[in-house]
Amino acid sequence: MKYYPRVLILAVALILSGGFLANQIQTNGGTVKVSHVRFAGNDGIITHARLYVPNSVSNANPAPGIVATHGYINSNETQAVFALEFARRGYVVLAPDQTGHGYSDPAAFANGFGGIDTLAYIKTLPFVDQNNIGLEGHSMGGWASLVAAGVYPNDYQSLVILGSSPGTYGAPEGTPDWPRNIAVIFSKYDEFSSLMWGVDIPTDIIKTDKIKTLFDTPEDVIAGKLYGNIADGSARIFHQPAVTHPGVHFSSVAIGHAIDWFDQTLAGAHPIPSTDQIWLWKEIGTLLALIGMVILIAPALSRLVQTSTFNSLKASTPKLFSLTGRSWWLGALIFTTLPALTLFPFKGISETLGWQASALFAQNISTQIIVWALLTGLISMSLFLLWHFLLNRKTRASFASYGLTWHGRVQLSSIAHSFLLAFSVVGVLYTSLVLTDYLFDVDYRIWVFAIKLLSPLQMGIALLYLLPFSLFFIIVATVLHGQLRRDNWSFSQELGVNWLLLNLGYLLLLIAQYTPLLMGKTLLIASEPLWSIIALQFVPLMTIASVVFTIAYRVTGRVYTGGFINAMIITWVIVASQATHYAF
Repeated sequence: MKYYPRVLILAVALILSGGFLANQIQTNGGTVKVSHVRFAGNDGIITHARLYVPNSVSNANPAPGIVATHGYINSNETQAVFALEFARRGYVVLAPDQTGHGYSDPAAFANGFGGIDTLAYIKTLPFVDQNNIGLEGHSMGGWASLVAAGVYPNDYQSLVILGSSPGTYGAPEGTPDWPRNIAVIFSKYDEFSSLMWGVDIPTDIIKTDKIKTLFDTPEDVIAGKLYGNIADGSARIFHQPAVTHPGVHFSSVAIGHAIDWFDQTLAGAHPIPSTDQIWLWKEIGTLLALIGMVILIAPALSRLVQTSTFNSLKASTPKLFSLTGRSWWLGALIFTTLPALTLFPFKGISETLGWQASALFAQNISTQIIVWALLTGLISMSLFLLWHFLLNRKTRASFASYGLTWHGRVQLSSIAHSFLLAFSVVGVLYTSLVLTDYLFDVDYRIWVFAIKLLSPLQMGIALLYLLPFSLFFIIVATVLHGQLRRDNWSFSQELGVNWLLLNLGYLLLLIAQYTPLLMGKTLLIASEPLWSIIALQFVPLMTIASVVFTIAYRVTGRVYTGGFINAMIITWVIVASQATHYAF
């Protein structure tokens, strides 16, 4: 594959323009200062947070403050759509990384999910009006807000919880008198209605005793109706936007409801209509930068392999002995559906065995993913080897035909060299993010999918997950290129087919899961709300993987470079975005 300077120029242009756009929206055109703060809380746990301060605010002119807390396996940037809209209306906003998330100290769930420490911290800021503090939290961030409100009942004025509930996972039960002035925003298609409110169908929460007690009414709660009185702190309001649990982060309606509630319950903000929102442009900016990073893979790999250091790895693809006819379609069906079919059953094995987070594998969700990956990879490789030894070897196919060997031998030095090439390519991508973060204070993301910088702790964690992910992606590459590739495909055709093969199973799983929910019922497998949301992120991950596999195999003719690049990227993305459950 040739090196095309224009592709490099396009990648850099997208990264720079996207980063600049996102920064301009995040800072409201420079009228809001966004900085990073770190502070010690209970037991010395350090919390990292992003602080949004309008330029008009000072110690002499304090402004109302809002603590905006993300949910499980997210980070402060997920709350940016809320935070920047609050800040441009004159609020000081503290958007923390929960304990064990982002750049805050582990372990996850500690110190009331971090909510206690963040409310205590915003109370120390002299430019925040101490009589006008609001709490906003999504999902587990709602629990963090409720716990904080329980510990400091006189230190906040109002509260917004989205996709959350009182009386869950340690959050205090709601009563007619507590918490003060609360807005409950719970989506029409929220995956967690059973966990949060004890009903299978999200629209039925208005009938529950739990919400009726909170709203002090014997009748079903009516959306949009104000209950109680703001002046005495008993005000309650319920909204149900037509989105999913993570969908509130991409909903102008949900964001507008939060803005309206704080406008009603806090004093001192600028009177900007709640329909006047700009957050989508930040999402567009970070998406452009994300696309630029993915495009950067091609010139980085093709240019590096031309250097004297890696030129020996450049090779044509081996002669094909892949599946044909109906056998190809059967192989494609197994390849694309097997990972999706095994995702829910296999991810739970580590829990069934009682594996707990440890210094070796510190992130429970990441550990569940590698258990699934290794077991699925084992099945895939077993089927592949059966096909090779029972059928394909008769056609004179060898391991060299699948991009596994050099001149009939497994060369460890060449595999190590491939690893170094992969490391160099990922190093280029990581450097682009370092520069984007430095210049624009944003990362690569869209909605809940993000590529973030790793903290030093996360780098160490990632190294331990890299080996199992490497094994998995080398197996995937072997089956993809050894069984399902065609010689007569153009680059775009091969990329398109690889994308379908890597994504179709997950897309079908998501369609099967969400169709009943979107029709007013529950998820098809109602016991898997969290992993249904996690599965959404497999699509962008496998999209990146399809680009890497297609380019790397065409450049090197072997499975290792593409396998290692994907393992490094996916390990990086997963570890940076997951919660750390072990307290180092």
